[in-house]
Amino acid sequence: MRIVQVIDSLEVGGAEKMAVNYANSLSKRIEFSGLIATRAEGNLKKQLYEEVSYLFLKKKRTIDFVAIFKLKRYCTENSIDFVHAHSTSFFLSVLLKIVYPKIKIIWHDHYGSSENISLERSLFFKIPSYFLIGLIGVNYKLIKWAEKELNCSNVLYLPNFTIENSTIKPDTILKGVTGKRILCLANLRDQKNHFLLLEVAEKLKKIKSDWSFHLVGKDFEDDYSTKIKSLILSKRLDDTVFVYGSKNDVNNIINQADIAILTSKSEGLPVALIEYGLMSKPVITTNVGEIPFIIQDEINGFIVGVNEVEMFYERLIQLIDDSCLRLRFGNYLHKTILENHSEEGVIVKYLNWIETL
Repeated sequence: MRIVQVIDSLEVGGAEKMAVNYANSLSKRIEFSGLIATRAEGNLKKQLYEEVSYLFLKKKRTIDFVAIFKLKRYCTENSIDFVHAHSTSFFLSVLLKIVYPKIKIIWHDHYGSSENISLERSLFFKIPSYFLIGLIGVNYKLIKWAEKELNCSNVLYLPNFTIENSTIKPDTILKGVTGKRILCLANLRDQKNHFLLLEVAEKLKKIKSDWSFHLVGKDFEDDYSTKIKSLILSKRLDDTVFVYGSKNDVNNIINQADIAILTSKSEGLPVALIEYGLMSKPVITTNVGEIPFIIQDEINGFIVGVNEVEMFYERLIQLIDDSCLRLRFGNYLHKTILENHSEEGVIVKYLNWIETL
């Protein structure tokens, strides 16, 4: 079997990380595994295994004929059976199908705002979905939406998974006091709602000024980023809230944290949550997307409502004051991740499904 993953960029993000995970995992199990970045490269390129065939298309516009035919040439030269397109790379893959009908297209939908699947989105994807042989969704709302609205009968739910990559050099050192660090692993964008984090940080500083917050994720240097940084200064949090941008040594960073949080107002199934669990970290997160399928409140973590600043703050204080609770939550979450989001379980299910297409 010969499969290539297609993703718009290799900047650090959930969909991007999953494209790399699939390419790496499949390289140990099938005849040929490749990955193609269409628009941009990024830090995740360093995480690709040597066995993974890699191509950068340098796509410059929505319909880029040079990129389309470069992709076609790659598929013919490597006798590709399946193109596994992640997120918006779906459209380039559909154009490939038009010029190269032999190829089979799978779309992996990582859409985060699963609470708000609009009619406009359904119309946008309906006609292109005729070109798909299969569709993978990262949460059950996406699956229900696809089965109802799209023209593809082979639909599969697969949870995100993560892979421990020991080849990444640990080079990030978090600021703050050792043993008193709170990590938020999320790109700086509106969906991730760092405003909630800053409100909690402002309250926490008044009584636990030695605890610090660490924001790791791509900085798009846009209005959202500017507002976050301005608030850090205006609230006088610059000595307790630190922004690092995109980093490659994620496991090293998580290891330095004592509590891990997500403050999102919308999600699918965040890869960060799986990475937290794999590293046995105690978690506080908001009640969005598929997160309640992983976090059982007060059993393997704390889960609170969106924008519930006071409740988030109270739960954080509980974890700060109780090291035994932190250890228990971390161990239980680790067990949850190993049982339900392991690489082996997901990839076996994926390959069995591929065989039926």
